[in-house]
Amino acid sequence: MKLSVLMASFNEEQWLELIVNKVLKQQVPGIDSLEIILVDDRSTDGTKKIIESLTAKHAGKIIPVYHERNQGKGAALRSAVEKMRGDLCIIQDADLEYDPADYPRVLEPIINGRADVVYGSRFVGAQSKRVLFFWHYVGNKFLTLLSNIFTNLNMTDMETCYKAFRADLLKSIPLRCDRFGFEPEITAKIAKRKCRIYEVGISYAGRTYEEGKKIGWIDGIKAIFIIIKYGLINDSRK
Repeated sequence: MKLSVLMASFNEEQWLELIVNKVLKQQVPGIDSLEIILVDDRSTDGTKKIIESLTAKHAGKIIPVYHERNQGKGAALRSAVEKMRGDLCIIQDADLEYDPADYPRVLEPIINGRADVVYGSRFVGAQSKRVLFFWHYVGNKFLTLLSNIFTNLNMTDMETCYKAFRADLLKSIPLRCDRFGFEPEITAKIAKRKCRIYEVGISYAGRTYEEGKKIGWIDGIKAIFIIIKYGLINDSRK
């Protein structure tokens, strides 16, 4: 099987090369080839130059995509989905909050044919978690609860980055949200499709705003409206 790693990047020059190298080193049972679809969402630092250098260094393994204007994580992932050629895919942030060493754990239910979608939860399992913001934790739990009310799922971490899919499934789902609304949107749509969904515990090394964290409380407010919108309508098929 081939794995497509979908990576959106915006002003991540400090971490980008480190995370790309970690992804490329991963050995996942059942995966014999890997590609990274690396989308630069109109960075204003040195991110684009790093992507160009990595693409030249790892020919054939990195597929670069460059946005002409900043559009947000959801738009970047939409561009990545259009380019991916793998049998299954996983979303990876362009920093070190999420550890690619968790790939075997996250991908195993799909590789073995038990799942269509797997979420990596930061709130279950014995893996190490960095202790950070209480109100972020409360916000994440509230949004997950609200999402569960509309989807009738029992997830513990809807807002997690690590979401893995059968590639053909993700390609068949229309993605509308341009920014961080991708998380509740895709969750509502896989619920509407009655996909086989699993959750596994993952490690998490969250970063502070000084270290480059971008999501804020306004994104949380927007997520509430997206949960309600896609909970009430069925927009799960192209």
